[in-house]
Amino acid sequence: MPRYLPLLQELDAWQAAAHTAHPGVIPCRPGCSACCHGPFDISIADADAVATAVAALPEAIRRPMIVRATAQLEQMRELAPTLDAPWDVSSLGDEAFDALCEALADEPCPALDSTGSCSIYEARPLVCRIMGLGLLSTGGGDIPNACPIQDEFPDYAALPSQLFDLPAWEEHEEQELREAATRRLGNPVRTRFETTVAGAIILASGRAGPAPTDT
Repeated sequence: MPRYLPLLQELDAWQAAAHTAHPGVIPCRPGCSACCHGPFDISIADADAVATAVAALPEAIRRPMIVRATAQLEQMRELAPTLDAPWDVSSLGDEAFDALCEALADEPCPALDSTGSCSIYEARPLVCRIMGLGLLSTGGGDIPNACPIQDEFPDYAALPSQLFDLPAWEEHEEQELREAATRRLGNPVRTRFETTVAGAIILASGRAGPAPTDT
């Protein structure tokens, strides 16, 4: 993970540049958790970063997070019975995973604490860092702003996508995916493995399956 967090921080710099260029327009800030509900897929590199961060947390923070993650994974397995450790959601197929996400859309991310703040903010996944701002790739293509509350801020909703050198970023990401797949899965070719934040939290617990549900 040593090079992956700096790579993610390039997206933070991109977000910061947009805040500077459009002062007062973008409402995103630490503590806003409108987009932190419902499961979403993250890469093996993201999962590695999350698991490493969770493992370093004090027990008083880590243990309740593992309990929340366990509960969410059990909900997911009820909806998709074939889903099991190591919680590779890519195995479900897009349609089944989209249906699962829709069914659990109101469930808070297990990394959120009781105040709605992210307990692993510095290690949050890629999708969390691009959320709230449209991304216009230098290689073509546009990832639209998916902020769920943007309609409450007309100037923000109308903000054009911001330019980012995504091809160069993804070139560096590929190496990080291989290294993370080797560390966590013992297989450098499993770079397309995807899980959720809940799955990554359980990965941090060192268990193949869910942790116990006692508090």
